[in-house]
Amino acid sequence: MASRAASRSIARAAASAARSTLAVRALGVAPRFAARAAPATTTSAFQQIRGLKTLNFGGSQEKVYERADWPKEKLLDYFKNDTIAVLGYGPQGHGQGLNLRDNGLNVIVGVRKDGRSWKKAVAEGWVPGKNLFTIEEAANKGNIVFNLLSDAAQRDLWPTIKPFITPGKTLYFSHGFAITYKHQTHVEAPKGVDVVLCAPKGSGTTLRTLFLEGKGLNSSIAVFQDASGHAHERVVALGVAIGSGYLYETTFAKEVYSDLFGERGVLMGAINGLFRAQYDVLRAQGHSPSEAFNETVEEATQSLFPLIGANGMDWMYANCSVTAQRGALDWHQKFYDASLPVFQDLYKSVKDGTESQRALDKNSQADYRESLEKELKELRDAEIWRAGETVRNLRPENAKK
Repeated sequence: MASRAASRSIARAAASAARSTLAVRALGVAPRFAARAAPATTTSAFQQIRGLKTLNFGGSQEKVYERADWPKEKLLDYFKNDTIAVLGYGPQGHGQGLNLRDNGLNVIVGVRKDGRSWKKAVAEGWVPGKNLFTIEEAANKGNIVFNLLSDAAQRDLWPTIKPFITPGKTLYFSHGFAITYKHQTHVEAPKGVDVVLCAPKGSGTTLRTLFLEGKGLNSSIAVFQDASGHAHERVVALGVAIGSGYLYETTFAKEVYSDLFGERGVLMGAINGLFRAQYDVLRAQGHSPSEAFNETVEEATQSLFPLIGANGMDWMYANCSVTAQRGALDWHQKFYDASLPVFQDLYKSVKDGTESQRALDKNSQADYRESLEKELKELRDAEIWRAGETVRNLRPENAKK
């Protein structure tokens, strides 16, 4: 298979990579192999020092904001008179709230009293009456209000929260859902309020983990309403304060369209469908569960995907066997042609509000958690993922557990 055939090529490239890594790290970017560096005649994407810059992304110029412009001392001074109220303690509320707290900012959490999130917050050091309050209390106390409730809860609780979002405050989202689909959520931007967005490109759990490792998760930022004249500066500072590695600009609508599209597509929906289809064909042709899983999921997630993430697809194609290389080059267009119409239909469904309405309707059902558990159990009980559990337990790093 590709990863085994690539091993010798990768080993040869590693020595060169090690030599180039020090030079590349000095520029503050992820290491790539020297052999893939841009020719001297092209515009380098890394000519400037870290901070605000305009970079070349595949031929398009985009602004990027990095945390070098906002060291911790500057953040503390900038937000010294502010109280940041984080509403909700799900994955994003948890990750962003703890990162803000560890960065030394004045942050409080607002959740339903004595509920599951309240108890989790208490267990993680939030103190009732000091920095842990009900949603209404926190929204009232904070002059920067992070609305990190679930999409359905943002709709349902907006009448409760809205009276506390008074002129002069900042209303912060990590998802463009509520504002973009206001005809479904009834969440309108209040007058006299800055309305901004910072959306980490990953789960709140990952945001927290990378923060603790001294790293950062990329995030997009947007300004929907600038009542103060300083909304853009403020959202950049907030993006750094929650632990972002770098920030790029978008709009509320583009953020939610790309987010819903990606989740249903390559990030979760499509990849699961492709995994299942390949696994089922292998099983139907007589391959064992362990072989089918290893050739479908394990090799992808443990070997190839990390290499693609570190070095790019072009590098992966250039550093595998001729047989694997030829097969990938010959077949990728067929998969593109087959999937393009599906992705086009998906984007249309996201943009016209079909997907958002379905999500709101499902989340509003009284038995949603029970029906969700049935769907997850069906996924969990599928042979491919039961086989995967055994494969994961066989990994050397898990053998001692």
